[in-house]
Amino acid sequence: MADKVTESASRYDGLESMPLSELLHNINQEDHEVPKAVAQQIPAIEALIEQIVPKMQNGGRLFYIGAGTSGRLGIVDASECPPTFGVEHGLVVGLIAGGDEAIRKAVEFAEDDAEGSWKDLQAYSINSTDTVVGIAASGTTPYVVGGLQRCREAGITTGCITCNPGSPLAQAADYPVEVVVGPEFVTGSTRMKAGTAQKLVLNMISTSVMIGLGRVRGNKMVDMHLSNHKLVDRGTRMVMEGTGLDYAAAKSLLQTKGSVRNAIDAHLGRG
Repeated sequence: MADKVTESASRYDGLESMPLSELLHNINQEDHEVPKAVAQQIPAIEALIEQIVPKMQNGGRLFYIGAGTSGRLGIVDASECPPTFGVEHGLVVGLIAGGDEAIRKAVEFAEDDAEGSWKDLQAYSINSTDTVVGIAASGTTPYVVGGLQRCREAGITTGCITCNPGSPLAQAADYPVEVVVGPEFVTGSTRMKAGTAQKLVLNMISTSVMIGLGRVRGNKMVDMHLSNHKLVDRGTRMVMEGTGLDYAAAKSLLQTKGSVRNAIDAHLGRG
């Protein structure tokens, strides 16, 4: 593979001497390039999602595997699906090299274990109904590349999100997404533009998948978990909008039925 774009020298130098306002302006300027790079990959993202949705409709699960920042981003996206869309825990799973300890603290050399993610996936009885998406800015992380290679051998659909073109990870994926955002503001610091690109793509994947699974009605999270006062208030207002009830009646109905969907359907005689 050619030199990694993610490791190429920053377009800026002398950062320690740069006035704060200039630092912030330049970081922001670089960040503007990220959504443009993501937009170029929409056809590839679409192709991946088109594989995920029918598999999940037939009982499959979605797994993210990654190391460091990439792994943490996958875990964040997976962990937000149950409260946001009301799906069961374990439908979307994020795995990170080094295990849960690595969420907060780097685990040395965990990402270099090419068999690590395959071992981690075995705890979930991974099978051909599932989809595995590898996340690695470099596209070379052994934990991620090795996992996709083993998944492919086992007939499991694979995708990836990487920020280098023509990487081993993209070659190992059935449906690669290569968001090339260019050099980082701090050379090689892929938690910056590359991480932002990965987060944007993950947002697109999980949101579109959940819409495809019927977990959004109109533009509302009608199955969200009512896990705090803010969400109860949001849900109450959704019920008000969907039924014409006043606040007190809508809140009572919501709390009785347990979700916005159930409350509105009950009021309208749908269930």
